[in-house]
Amino acid sequence: MKLHRKTLEVKSSSGTDIVDLTREVLAAVKESGVKDGQILVFVPGSTGSVTTIEYESGVIQDLKEAIERLLPEGITYLHDKKWGDGNGYSHVRAALMKPSLTIPLVEGRPLLGTWQQVVLLDFDNRPRNRRVFLQVMGV
Repeated sequence: MKLHRKTLEVKSSSGTDIVDLTREVLAAVKESGVKDGQILVFVPGSTGSVTTIEYESGVIQDLKEAIERLLPEGITYLHDKKWGDGNGYSHVRAALMKPSLTIPLVEGRPLLGTWQQVVLLDFDNRPRNRRVFLQVMGV
């Protein structure tokens, strides 16, 4: 069993920033030498998440608008009343989207669909320097 770890440093902007991590994920898999197993993608913190999407401008905008409709920024969140930082919406968005993603690896390749990319979603109301942890495990 092999375990390969890699940390990505990602600069994000405020609001719902969606950053494509696919190239870095593929590089980590190649570096690992793992042929069959899985890769874990994890973002620490309570205002970021990871998922997959077709990284195309129309879909990106559609996702941002859908998230805004479901969990709007401009309503009252109790977190904001308690802490005064104005990012209650970002905590709720991240909790629903989740901080990690696991992708199976078969014959040295992640099982991603043709148009499926791995992305970081940063919901915070200010630019951030995020760390994203990758763990490639398998044989």
